[in-house]
Amino acid sequence: MLWLDAEAVRHLGDFRRLVPAIQKMNKQGTDRVERMLLSQPRANGGQNDWLMLPAWQYDTCFGIKIANVFSGNAARNLASVQGAYLLFDGTTGETLCGLDGSMLTLRKTAANSAAAADWLARKDARTLCMVGAGALAPHLIEAHCAVRAIDRVLWWNRSRPALERAIAALAPRLPKVAMAAVDDLRDAVSTADIVSAATMAMVPLVTGAWLRPGTHLDLVGGYRPDMREADNDCIARAARHYVDARFTTIEVAGDLTQPIASGLLDSAGIIDMEQVARGEKPQRLSDDEITWFKSGGGGHEDLATAWAIYKAFKAP
Repeated sequence: MLWLDAEAVRHLGDFRRLVPAIQKMNKQGTDRVERMLLSQPRANGGQNDWLMLPAWQYDTCFGIKIANVFSGNAARNLASVQGAYLLFDGTTGETLCGLDGSMLTLRKTAANSAAAADWLARKDARTLCMVGAGALAPHLIEAHCAVRAIDRVLWWNRSRPALERAIAALAPRLPKVAMAAVDDLRDAVSTADIVSAATMAMVPLVTGAWLRPGTHLDLVGGYRPDMREADNDCIARAARHYVDARFTTIEVAGDLTQPIASGLLDSAGIIDMEQVARGEKPQRLSDDEITWFKSGGGGHEDLATAWAIYKAFKAP
């Protein structure tokens, strides 16, 4: 069986290829997509998560991602997200290839945020505020730079040494982008055109009062009801509220479940990316409005990413 390792997935998963692939998948839709989460409680109050994400486009392709999220891996000098993807032919059922699941998740998640930003961020966005310096953050920066002419990144993280290492590693890949480690998150958020958060925060880090008119807010990290990256003022100030997929966000992510439970947010008004892709709901309507996007992931996005990478590998 063909196996595409992490380096191959990264190389073939160019964001100029993946962003259109995810946008196309949103427009076409999938025939079947599911999500299953099993969790193991840990003695320290945390948990290990095992996600299974199958998706199927009939007569084209289908696949499944197995993603394991072990937050304690940082102490072991291991990535917190592990896993694998299997891709199958939609006509014959034959196994086409396996892909490194960790790298596929990083590239897919970043491309997904960039796909949304391509529709929701101002066309003249130049300054990105990156909140968090985990494994996903550099990919998010690369992806946003692929859809907007970003020339400055204001990067904040709780651990300054980890942040400095991340900047040193990414800077050679983006030589035309000025990257600065910042200590004042409020100042960075209030200066940025796009704010992207990828953290494991349980208490909001981004405050709505800091957002200037025209900002696009990209919330990526929180994937459980007890996680929250942005406060209620971010909800209140946004013109509309977008998600990549309702089934992985509305009843799952704390940035949605908590304001919905309190009555601040009506789930019926939340817009998903398939509606945007098909022209059923609006993209950004003015340069002054604040746009709010929550990424929850989903097997359809993994399938779009794996299929695009496989086709790139097979291309002459």
